[in-house]
Amino acid sequence: MVLGFFGLGVGYLIYGPQELFGYPKRDVRVDRANGVWGIWMPGFCQFLVGVYLFVGLTWFQVFSDKALYMAALAFSAYGIHWFALGWNRFQQADARPNGFMSIPFVIVSVLGLTVFFMAGAWPVGVLFSGLAVVYVAEFFASFKLGVRVGPDGEESVNLGEKALGLAHTLVGLWLMYLTFSTTLNIASGYHLPGG
Repeated sequence: MVLGFFGLGVGYLIYGPQELFGYPKRDVRVDRANGVWGIWMPGFCQFLVGVYLFVGLTWFQVFSDKALYMAALAFSAYGIHWFALGWNRFQQADARPNGFMSIPFVIVSVLGLTVFFMAGAWPVGVLFSGLAVVYVAEFFASFKLGVRVGPDGEESVNLGEKALGLAHTLVGLWLMYLTFSTTLNIASGYHLPGG
């Protein structure tokens, strides 16, 4: 799971500050670079973990924690969706369909927070709470709700994008904590709250 936490955290910490602070300013070169990062770090890392968990749960039955089924679903679905997000950013495609995508991902996030809080894994429940906020903000950011176009053709600040950037950054930092705590717990015998 730690690879999935790390991969998503890297993606969020690349996308989030750019959305929040507008730096670096988006252009073809920046979008292509962010697209590649989106495909490989959050996309591939999460997808790999999701497949690994599904295979371990169903084919070989090496995992017994039932909450891992939710983790397998989430890592697989979020990984595949990052392949699409990264590719669309790479191609500078229209972001409006992301608004519709965000609706089922809010549902999966609420499902995840329910499963992990009920399983007593509150640090991962907090993660899924943050993911739900990310996808609500994505809805507003993608459709540019509240953005006004002035007489000069300039758009006002997209508050949805700023909220998305803040959510990406905060959740990205939480993912780095989960990476840190999970690794120390497994590799060094620590007992930190984590994944």
